[in-house]
Amino acid sequence: MREGREAVTLRAIARNLGMTAPALYRYFPSREELLHRLVEEICSDLAEVITARARAADTGEEMGAVLTVCRTFRGWALAHPTEFELVFASQQAVTDAPTDGPTSRDQFGSIFLRVIAGLPDFEDEELTHADDEAFPEPMRDELVAYRREMVASLGELGVETTEEQLTLSAVYLILRWWSRLYGHVALEVFQRFPFTVSNAELLFESLLAELVAEASSGGACQARTR
Repeated sequence: MREGREAVTLRAIARNLGMTAPALYRYFPSREELLHRLVEEICSDLAEVITARARAADTGEEMGAVLTVCRTFRGWALAHPTEFELVFASQQAVTDAPTDGPTSRDQFGSIFLRVIAGLPDFEDEELTHADDEAFPEPMRDELVAYRREMVASLGELGVETTEEQLTLSAVYLILRWWSRLYGHVALEVFQRFPFTVSNAELLFESLLAELVAEASSGGACQARTR
């Protein structure tokens, strides 16, 4: 966390632990495996934090649990920029990750699936109910494949749902939420807004309000094939 990903070496870690590098290799066969394990640990800790906040969310606010998830993720990212970069903004982290699971290529999505699994009323969230024709037709095959992966991942996490319950338009809506949420948070963490933003929180809350309005009205999925 002090010196960044590139400063990590097994030899240096072994020296700080008072052991030899060959001895450390018995626990971590490679530097990449060690970093991957660190990423998994960070993801698990973050999911626990977000889940706890979501469970305690104000139920009087429309989609209160979902909004709490978004706000908690942003707050964590701003407080832990190094961890955010390691887990969510490092192409190497994706390259190093194993490819034997449906969420292995998507740490960001994996976090939110873990949170969903920790919420008691997932099936009642509005994100799972939407017009099944409200998505761009050229994306159908991709959405079908990603829905299959999401259903499998949720099943591994103990949430039983079917492809019929998780409509294609719901998957499309979830992808839109993820991409827009991640885009704002990344721009804010790395200070890459194309112009000066004096109140990023206000901008973030405006984004959330737009997303809720779209989800509630079905307007998030109006981009049909022309």
